Amino acid sequence: MARIINKDTTVCMSLSARPSNFGTRFHNYLYEKLNLNYIYKAFTTNNLKDAIYGIKALAIRGCAISMPYKEACIEFIDELDHSVTSIQSVNTIVNTDHFLKAYNTDYMAVANLIKSNQIINTTPFVLKGSGGMANAVIGAFYDAGFKNGIIAARNQPKGEALAKRYNYKWVKDEKDIELNQAQLIINVTPIGMLGGIEAKELAFSESIINQADIVFDVVAMPIETPMIQYARNLNKKIISGADIAVLQAVEQFVLYTGIRPDDELIKQAANFARQNI
Repeated sequence: MARIINKDTTVCMSLSARPSNFGTRFHNYLYEKLNLNYIYKAFTTNNLKDAIYGIKALAIRGCAISMPYKEACIEFIDELDHSVTSIQSVNTIVNTDHFLKAYNTDYMAVANLIKSNQIINTTPFVLKGSGGMANAVIGAFYDAGFKNGIIAARNQPKGEALAKRYNYKWVKDEKDIELNQAQLIINVTPIGMLGGIEAKELAFSESIINQADIVFDVVAMPIETPMIQYARNLNKKIISGADIAVLQAVEQFVLYTGIRPDDELIKQAANFARQNI
């Protein structure tokens, strides 16, 4: 039996320059299975200010925020959670009685993955990228005690600023990286993303991947990017963007509904969400 939408249905949404179906399918699957009177819809916008104020005015319960709005939306928010304040990057907005509070569940997800994968904080790492997601990832590693890090970013002002904030080194090109500095490599760029112009490319060179012990790619679609596939064939320890996508979406769901689904239901929702993206 189909769910009935009525005047009391709680609305949640997402804002992204390139909306996908993952969040929509994930959240709506859980709403249905848990018999919650909620609905979730993905959007893009050409007017971020009005979109955020619309969330407040229309009592939209929650909104996931993706590139390129993660930093730009901050000025329109009423309160920042601690997961946002240090990294200045938002991926979740919760609306309570027309009061907007921002969170970063990407940060929460990465922090959980560092712990669950037992990554030692003395491991030297290289992170490639400098956008909003890079802030979340690097902030989680910094707060976990990682001191030996390099930010590789073609955008010099943003790359240098990110590195300076956390007392890491900045390089413009990965060619400037010594292989022993890249035991852990992290891609936080769109390289390898399904549908992008670099969808079939490796985020790091083969030589750097060959040298690395741990390969971490935050790109969620496809489930395995070219870099993850390459690293898997080398029997490297891998962490994929699909892992982050699920973990952060669960934390969003909890923030919106106050309910934490059990592990089996989360697994079912994730499998459903990955179909027909």
